[in-house]
Amino acid sequence: MHGDTGSSDTTPLAGPGAGTLSSSRTALASACPTVLVGADGYPVALCTPIFGRVPTVHLLDPDDGSSLATLKLTKGSLLGGVYAYIDHQDRLVVADGSRSLLRVGHHQNGAGEWRLTVDRSLSLASVIPGDDAVTGLAPDWDGRVWFATGSGVVGTADDTTGTVKALTLPSGERVANSISTAPEGTAVTTTHATYLLTAQGGTPKILWRKAYDRGSARKPGMLSWGSGSTPTFFGPSKGTEYVAVVDNADTAANLKVYRTADGSDVCSVPVLKAANGPGSENSPVGVGRSVFVAGTYGYPYPAVPEGAGDSVPASADFAGGLSRVDVRADGSGCSLVWDNALRSAAVPKLSTADGLLHTVVRDSLIPGTKGTSLLDPYRYVQIDPDSGQITRSAKVGTGSLYDTLQMAGTVAPDGAYLQGTVTGVLRITAQ
Repeated sequence: MHGDTGSSDTTPLAGPGAGTLSSSRTALASACPTVLVGADGYPVALCTPIFGRVPTVHLLDPDDGSSLATLKLTKGSLLGGVYAYIDHQDRLVVADGSRSLLRVGHHQNGAGEWRLTVDRSLSLASVIPGDDAVTGLAPDWDGRVWFATGSGVVGTADDTTGTVKALTLPSGERVANSISTAPEGTAVTTTHATYLLTAQGGTPKILWRKAYDRGSARKPGMLSWGSGSTPTFFGPSKGTEYVAVVDNADTAANLKVYRTADGSDVCSVPVLKAANGPGSENSPVGVGRSVFVAGTYGYPYPAVPEGAGDSVPASADFAGGLSRVDVRADGSGCSLVWDNALRSAAVPKLSTADGLLHTVVRDSLIPGTKGTSLLDPYRYVQIDPDSGQITRSAKVGTGSLYDTLQMAGTVAPDGAYLQGTVTGVLRITAQ
């Protein structure tokens, strides 16, 4: 979902280029938070139907976005199974509600018909209690799959040998977002702290722990009481020198940057000040020395995970906001480069090929107001990362059918921008 194992939210592919922007929508009657594209160019979407809420994998036609094949998975928690990745054989790697690690492949028969199948399965039930579920997972550099559950079980799984090992983080710390891996280790952010773990012989071990200000309650536009970040690895030389998250402090949202090697502080910078919305449920975008943070304070999610708790206040206008922070060249601290009130309704993606930030914004039905309605218009936009200004945009639709629900988009090899919505998948191209 977040571009790579380090959750940089970048892509090496260029998005829609010169020409007239246009969009089409594949209606799947499902919220589709995960849209991924493998080496063969075929998009795979992991969606949750509006009715029944049984997670369903869709293989999409790369030319028009239509669904070619489907496969239902075992139902789990609201965020269980949301995070997934594509492996080296173009298989979707995901954990389902039965606490099994699956590799879902797509195959074509002699008649040209496609089907989705579970090519490999490994139960994680030996280390995950029956009332728990996998929230995030990512591959590491030793061929294993790391996973984390909502209740704070962090483990490794080797589905070639069947080996599963795990540890449990301190009681009361929940994992509400995905995890990130780098050669140095695996980053996990709980509702209280950020960890870096390694696994000698497959057994997870904590290298460092950094607590952050989680505030006094969950905020509107947040899905948990704590950081909304999947931790982001970034850096100017290796791409992994730093780890970034956004805290949940009561009166501000602060970007926290740590040194990957030892967890020492690089900086804590207030962000999203122009929008006056102290909250971000999105993973920061990280590339080189730069981090981009999109605000979600007040976003009207239709549901929150069980046990998330009441928000304080109960509701708020969608503030939005987009900030850029740069780590100084000598690593001595950070500087806020720009800060605006742009209302991104999705996780932005930065293309290192075209040098632009890509996202979908939610405009107000009544210009100049911050309220949201079922009739709000949505626009695909390209943003100059040097200035934070929109350079190009195109309307994709009006109304709740087009709600991108702070989900991540992805770029296909042909330049199409694929964006999940609450009812399906948008395909944005340039003609």
